[in-house]
Amino acid sequence: MAKPRTTPRNPDLVRGIGKYTRSQMYHKRGLWAIKAKNGGVFPTHAPKTASPSPVEKSPKFYPADDVKKPLVNKHRPKPTKLRASVTPGTVLILLAGRFKGKRVVFLKQLSSGLLLVTGPFKVNGVPLRRVNQAYVIGTSTKVDLSGVDVQNIDDKYFAKPAEKKKKKSEGEFFEADKEEKEVIPQEKKDAQKAVDAALSKNIEAVPDLKAYLGARFSLKSGMKPHELIF
Repeated sequence: MAKPRTTPRNPDLVRGIGKYTRSQMYHKRGLWAIKAKNGGVFPTHAPKTASPSPVEKSPKFYPADDVKKPLVNKHRPKPTKLRASVTPGTVLILLAGRFKGKRVVFLKQLSSGLLLVTGPFKVNGVPLRRVNQAYVIGTSTKVDLSGVDVQNIDDKYFAKPAEKKKKKSEGEFFEADKEEKEVIPQEKKDAQKAVDAALSKNIEAVPDLKAYLGARFSLKSGMKPHELIF
């Protein structure tokens, strides 16, 4: 193995002036042999091509005022998973809201993740409603849903119509007695009647089920919720 060179090929006699001339170094380095191999010219290499995606340099100057950029929300919510105790036809107990303590029948889960339930309305006064499964208790009682069609009922069914805001005069603002009552559309009334008609037949076929749905759930003194079997 050849030892590495420790002295330069052309040592300096004085700073900037080498011992050998340019022509002497030409022969000493063997450049004439390289030139003779390539037909009397030195070999050339192809220039490096620019990268297809050049890196963008940061600007030298920045605006004096802050420029707001819209934020991109990449979050995609996952569909809500139903509890094992909540299945179509299960009787649920509402724990919050206007009808808390009432027993309702679970019909299906909507695309928003909320539960579609009904009393039915003729049994305990609970209409078609959306509830969060966090505010219900699933019981072991089930109702047959054969003949009950709720395919056309979705989250849009519960959307409120857009109302145009009108400027009220001073007299109308202070007249509290002339408030307009909320009118239920005829389509919702027909949908409620159709669901109640099919569901009531299945409820009446089971003895004491109608009375069970009509009774309000409440805790009495001495009852421990964690020990109850629903």
